[in-house]
Amino acid sequence: MATHVIPAPTAPTTEPTGTGTGTAPAASAPAHGPAPVTGLSGAWLPLSAAFTDAVTDLTDREDLTVQCAPGLGRGAPGCYVPSLATIELDGTHLGQQPSTCDPTRPTDRERYPALWGVLTHEAAHATHTRWSIPGDPSAAAAQAALALEESRIEVAQIRRRPADRRWIRACVTRLVFAEFISPTTAPPVMPPAASSGTPPVTTPNTAMTPWNAGYAAALLLARTDAGILEPAETKKLAATVLGVLGPTRLSALAALWHLAHATRDDDADTMMDLGRRWCRILDVNPDRPTPPPESGTPGASGDPSPLAEAVGATMAAVDAAQPVPPAAGPEPSASQKRRQEKDARDAADRAARRVFSASTTGTGRRGQTEITGTRQPRPGEQAAARRLARQLRAASHRDRVTTAHTSPTPPGRLSMRGALAADAQRAAGTIPTAEPFTQTIRRHVPAPPLRLGIACDVSGSMNAMAEPVASAAWIMARAAGHLPDAVSATVIFGSRVRPVTHPGRTPVAVTEFAARDSREDFVQAVDALTSALDLTRPGAARLLVIVSDGLFKDDQPTEGQQRIDRLTAAGCAVLWLSLSARTRPMNGAHLVTLTNPATAADTIGAAAVRALRTA
Repeated sequence: MATHVIPAPTAPTTEPTGTGTGTAPAASAPAHGPAPVTGLSGAWLPLSAAFTDAVTDLTDREDLTVQCAPGLGRGAPGCYVPSLATIELDGTHLGQQPSTCDPTRPTDRERYPALWGVLTHEAAHATHTRWSIPGDPSAAAAQAALALEESRIEVAQIRRRPADRRWIRACVTRLVFAEFISPTTAPPVMPPAASSGTPPVTTPNTAMTPWNAGYAAALLLARTDAGILEPAETKKLAATVLGVLGPTRLSALAALWHLAHATRDDDADTMMDLGRRWCRILDVNPDRPTPPPESGTPGASGDPSPLAEAVGATMAAVDAAQPVPPAAGPEPSASQKRRQEKDARDAADRAARRVFSASTTGTGRRGQTEITGTRQPRPGEQAAARRLARQLRAASHRDRVTTAHTSPTPPGRLSMRGALAADAQRAAGTIPTAEPFTQTIRRHVPAPPLRLGIACDVSGSMNAMAEPVASAAWIMARAAGHLPDAVSATVIFGSRVRPVTHPGRTPVAVTEFAARDSREDFVQAVDALTSALDLTRPGAARLLVIVSDGLFKDDQPTEGQQRIDRLTAAGCAVLWLSLSARTRPMNGAHLVTLTNPATAADTIGAAAVRALRTA
């Protein structure tokens, strides 16, 4: 079924968790048995530790453990075991030598997108699956509810972390492939990423029955409506399912998965009710296991069927759309790394001199990164700046640190137990090692300074963000002026890069700008802020805010990603703000899609507070 069911050892109910790779939908197909496990040894142990460290960002949970090795996953590419707070990943899907992988580096995940996608899917279960099956998990109603749960948790994940969509897409073929292939009814096949053409999905689970057609719709068409898959990729499957179910039943099932996508994480009653309604639409008894296909039904004996071909075509289309993972190159030597870092610093310094020494006024011609003028701040902006200053000041506050030191001689408080121990050691003729005096020292920890850079895309597609970001830049710069050692700067980037707020200056007026350029010089904008604010140097809470849709031209995506990788590796947080769900953020940036541009200032302020508190 769509969820690998792993109950707690003594739990009376079963929790719907794991990838879409558990028992098969047909009742005649036996459950998957766990594959042999090689164990966490050798390079798989540090890789599992790195996955455990990285999964915190996916789930906002600190209690999860990830285990990755060939054979783990209990017969699936991955599974989540809630009773153990553990995610298991089958290392056979890594496709790389484990000793060369470091998933804590965002760029390294590009080498094994499918396995990282499986981890993302399991993280979605760990975060958003908070309900249990109240009855028999093999009943048709439970199976339908679990199928709906697969796309529901992915919708919740990308709503919370939109950038995770690409990783979930990368693993969909493996999840669905494992759903329809039962090891007892089909020969071994190559994973979709390694196969050519349409993957052979020829099992009774793809027989031309209403249940199997609805099951395929729950796994694939629901993901299309969720925005994970593209309509062109599932077009053939949609036509096949429509031919089996008819427009009335397919429309009714679509209404159910839309309701599931809006269901709360802990609403078991609603999910089970949707499962029962699903069964009634397909004329299946919700309290009994799903019926096997009747003899003579196309595909019932594992022969090819139109449904099998449609599912295979969908998986092939999704797989073909995935970028090819880059080959692992040789690790640069220490001298090469030093040279690369020096070249990067020099380029950033040149960009900072070029940008912040230039005039702040535009040329007045359309499309030349134009600053249109200044205005007095509104009362609401002044209040927001004061409020943010208080938040930043509170976040930078550090309590006194208390340390206790022991010594054999005063000063300090005498411990009678320690004094008696010292006397006993002297009486025994040994050198006293007891330290009976304890001194408590309390000292203040200096608050880390804040370095905040804001880069706003002023191409035509970002016109709606121009006014709120100009307001947000003024609020942040004004608030930073009330913090000791806080420095902020803002630039706009289009055909050129122009400063809006210079480093270390507290603006009086709000600088307004136009957003109508035809291209974006993203690289120079990041370089200028990096150098001007020392974003790669430790000792401060550093935050780079990028306001853009990420639709860059020429070499900007490649070279821009190198800049973001350098910043994140140095410990600088990167926040990416956008108004569109079709944004293409750089890897390593935390994407926030703003439904209301007026909230940009609050979003940036919250990120700055987090950066201060974790510095």
